[in-house]
Amino acid sequence: MSPQTEDTKRIDPQTPPLNNVEARKRSRKSWLLLTIVVIVVGGLLASGIWSRVKARTTLSAETAQVALTAVSVVSPAQTAPAEEIILPGNVQPFITSPIYARTNGYLKKWYFDIGAHVKQGQLLAVIDSPEVDQQLQQARSNLLTARANLELAAITKTRYQGLLKTNAVSQQDADNAVGTYNANQAIVEADQAAVEQFSALVSFEKIYAPFDGIITTRNTDIGDLINSGSAGGVKTDLFHMAQPGTLRVYVNVPEEYSLGTKVGMAADLSLAEFPGRKFQGRLVRTADAINMTTRTLLVEIDVANPTGTLLTGSYAEVHLAVPAQASTFLIPANTLIFRSQGLHVGVVKDGKVVLTPVTAGHDFGNQIEIVSGLKADDQVIINPPDSIVHGQQVQIVKASLPGDIK
Repeated sequence: MSPQTEDTKRIDPQTPPLNNVEARKRSRKSWLLLTIVVIVVGGLLASGIWSRVKARTTLSAETAQVALTAVSVVSPAQTAPAEEIILPGNVQPFITSPIYARTNGYLKKWYFDIGAHVKQGQLLAVIDSPEVDQQLQQARSNLLTARANLELAAITKTRYQGLLKTNAVSQQDADNAVGTYNANQAIVEADQAAVEQFSALVSFEKIYAPFDGIITTRNTDIGDLINSGSAGGVKTDLFHMAQPGTLRVYVNVPEEYSLGTKVGMAADLSLAEFPGRKFQGRLVRTADAINMTTRTLLVEIDVANPTGTLLTGSYAEVHLAVPAQASTFLIPANTLIFRSQGLHVGVVKDGKVVLTPVTAGHDFGNQIEIVSGLKADDQVIINPPDSIVHGQQVQIVKASLPGDIK
């Protein structure tokens, strides 16, 4: 049997023979289907790989983010142009004086007690000093004797000078008469001074008010021995007087505020006995020198007190608005980093720590004044860990505005 016969037998007599065009169409469909399958499988495979890569990248990023040190930051607070300081002050009268005796004796009478308002020149008390009175009487008698002797010496001098012209007396006798006159004239002047001295001592028996004011203390009573201290004993102060119409308040201003404390600036006083009330005063003078012991500047503030509302000797809190430096900032005290290189703070810039040296000013307890080293837009780390280093990557978890951290 021939090959042609065999091929003819394999072909179904009912199936028409395929031409070349149909064969090519079927071949294209097979390749297209295979290509689609390959693309789908490749897309699924690429999608799975990309998902895993993305998940791994995200996990790595989250792990790195979690590994960063979490910090809270605060912006520095700009200090006010004028900073109020509160200082203790002692309220004193504009004039205060103890009243002493200038002569010895016993107190005969007093006329005013504590709290009395007196005028200048009013009689406060009388001292009984009989020995001074007798000394004055004796001095007056000696003065009368001296004057009598002076008159006699004057007559003798005049007579001898007249007789000398006729040579009735010698020049020596005339000179003696002139000398006697001059000596008696000196005695009269000395006795006159003694009379004035004892007259002054007698006048001291009466105690007068030296100025308008209030009697704040009376230290003696009728019959008490009064010692003027002239013999070296302890002087007796009979009264204490004060003039409270205007009060002086003395304040010790710390040295760091001394340059901003100027004459003419206003000051407010607050006292415990007047809660919620302030009294106006004005700084009138300063000592212009720093006390080497306390390192403070003594200033005086005058406060008008026409009605006597404020009592002398009171304790007051003085509020002064001292001009502050324009470039200073306030930051919480828990932002400071103490290193051997000096005082630093941690500032976050571009996610990294920059250890910045700063210069501290005033210490307000929970806040510190920084006079140099910071800018207004800096982000300062609060409670920085001891292990923090320059250039360390950190993560900000909380940012506070100036004044939010107390």
